[in-house]
Amino acid sequence: MPDAPLNAAEAHQLRDIDALYRPTHDEIARQRFVSALRKHVLVDKAAEMRASYERAAKPAFISARRRAPRDHLEIRTAMLDDMTFKVFSALRVNAQELSWLSVMDGVERALPEMIGVAREAARLNPSGGSLRLDPAFKPPAYVADIDVHHIPGSFTAEVTKDDVAIGAVAHFGTKVFAGGLPHRKDNPGDVGQSVAHYLKYKYPDFKPRRILDCGTTGGKNLAPYRDVFPDAECYGIDVAPSALRYGYAQWEYRGKPLHLSQQNAEATDFPDGFFDLIVSCFFFHEVPVASTKKILRENYRLLAKGGRLAHMELPPNCEVDPYYAFFLDWDNYYNYEPDYADYRSQVPKTLCAEAGFDPKTCSHIFIPNWRSFGDENFRRFVAGELPPPEHGNGASWFIFEAVK
Repeated sequence: MPDAPLNAAEAHQLRDIDALYRPTHDEIARQRFVSALRKHVLVDKAAEMRASYERAAKPAFISARRRAPRDHLEIRTAMLDDMTFKVFSALRVNAQELSWLSVMDGVERALPEMIGVAREAARLNPSGGSLRLDPAFKPPAYVADIDVHHIPGSFTAEVTKDDVAIGAVAHFGTKVFAGGLPHRKDNPGDVGQSVAHYLKYKYPDFKPRRILDCGTTGGKNLAPYRDVFPDAECYGIDVAPSALRYGYAQWEYRGKPLHLSQQNAEATDFPDGFFDLIVSCFFFHEVPVASTKKILRENYRLLAKGGRLAHMELPPNCEVDPYYAFFLDWDNYYNYEPDYADYRSQVPKTLCAEAGFDPKTCSHIFIPNWRSFGDENFRRFVAGELPPPEHGNGASWFIFEAVK
């Protein structure tokens, strides 16, 4: 069971930083609209776009070329002038921007109090976690120089001393972002829950002592590992100071001691062999492939013998049909994620082997979303009795694994 929040006395009067966000009636209505719009775009409009491809764009391509599109790039060429693609893209960009804008006024009103609570958490440290920030740290340009996901100022932005603004915007905006989607409503770290349960059921003798989450943001998908592996120490690294401050305050209040630090996953300050498990969530498609290779080599250094990787990511082109590959690569062109398509053109298990892992231990798998699939069905999936749901909108996750 998840750890219960500490009461006020146990937490030395530490307040719940989330509770300081108090959206107005109109702001809540706006957020519900944005969630509904996101669902409409990613479910209904996506289905219309696929139908238009089969009905019009694909036949037109075949008529002009005397053959069907060979891959996702040719499908994109066929779809660029398609009106359903244009409507889908325009609505999706606006819904993406509105997810953040719909929470920003409430965060701005609460920001002084939120900063105060983050400072209280660092001073009181009631749950025994840790927060390490480096004032001289220079975030990599591939994060700092673009508004990744259209989030204003990107995840590394700071507007005041001890800032938590972008951390709060990312936390509450992501709830709006995913709130209307199938399998994702009130998402409480679904990826971390799913991967942790998969590892527990698939490898019952695996008992990690220390776990590292790369690109942890505020630790939402790191915290579930404490529920599944309660004896493990949980560490998270990220380049975004605001998100780390906000997440640290959240988990100190909730009684989950996470050890968060501002570091670039390409080169960390942890000693060799320090971790038994290294994970991530939607991380590698945000970094250049050259950086991905450095990170995986660093993962190899950090793992103890017998330690495991279990990185959740978007499925690569080699694991999906050409149309779905075209659909997934939308973010590369319109969501300020310029390394997205290059990453997805790679073969993750091959990247792991190149980083030093034994190729025989490197693999790919789709796993169900544990919470929506149900624990009993999830166990049956691990036993090979049930297939995972089709990938998309959080019904299942793609992970790649390796063992040192």
